[in-house]
Amino acid sequence: MDGGEVAAHEKVYFMLNKPRGAVTTASDEKGRETVYAYLDESMPWLMPVGRLDKASEGLLLLTNDSEWAARVLGPETHLEKTYHVQIAAIADAALLASIAAGVRTGDGVFLRAKSVRFLRSGDKNSWLEMVLDEGKNRHIRRMLAQLGVEVLRLLRVAVGPLQLGDLPKGATRPLTDVEKCDLDRAMGQQAALRNRAGRLLQRT
Repeated sequence: MDGGEVAAHEKVYFMLNKPRGAVTTASDEKGRETVYAYLDESMPWLMPVGRLDKASEGLLLLTNDSEWAARVLGPETHLEKTYHVQIAAIADAALLASIAAGVRTGDGVFLRAKSVRFLRSGDKNSWLEMVLDEGKNRHIRRMLAQLGVEVLRLLRVAVGPLQLGDLPKGATRPLTDVEKCDLDRAMGQQAALRNRAGRLLQRT
């Protein structure tokens, strides 16, 4: 096996600071810009790990390791995802309590945030930090819409221990070895906790 063939099968792990307006797909039937417009042609083939909708921004993982991607997305890991959300309202204690308690949508889906905290506010809007440990389609937007709150901006700033940091919008970079190990460790810890909780439930 020559060096070129080894390199072709090397597993790689990247993060992208996804700009608003790009869709998380390889191609789009409507001709919209995709996240692949921001990947260098020298990169190997990469797949997005999960999705950020067109209007959302921030941390998106990309890899050619499909098994690892499946573990990141798997329900058994429940990796926390942290978002900064600008809303068209001044957040008060009642709104934060409602978000934390969760809401049921008109089609019967229950949506909640694992945690929520106030960040800052302007004259007519506020920024919240929301942490999810599950990821239903348009989770935050649907939850806040049910509470009558409009989302102005939605930015994912962390996946588990991995932080977006100061990566410029539209830029990519490989994960460091430490970041990859920390993510793997976090997934293992979450899976172990869920397995332990399941065994305890079976005993009761």
